[in-house]
Amino acid sequence: MYKLKIIKNYGSSEYDTGNCIVQIALLTDKINNISKHLKKHKHDFNTERSLLKIVNKRKKILKYIKKNKIKIYKDTLKQFKIRK
Repeated sequence: MYKLKIIKNYGSSEYDTGNCIVQIALLTDKINNISKHLKKHKHDFNTERSLLKIVNKRKKILKYIKKNKIKIYKDTLKQFKIRK
């Protein structure tokens, strides 16, 4: 249900899951949720590993956007407060 809200906000339609911005939004949401979990459970190594995988996936998508659409890249970083 929450995924659909994110897809509607950042995509051109409710089925636009392939859009880079939508993918970054979904991955950022996952990263934030897993980070909250890891603050409570510090020795959950499987979750920590999955967090690293998700972060790297988002990093690859951001690298693709930076290479092809620099303006969208800069706007995305500001919008999701990824890098300061």
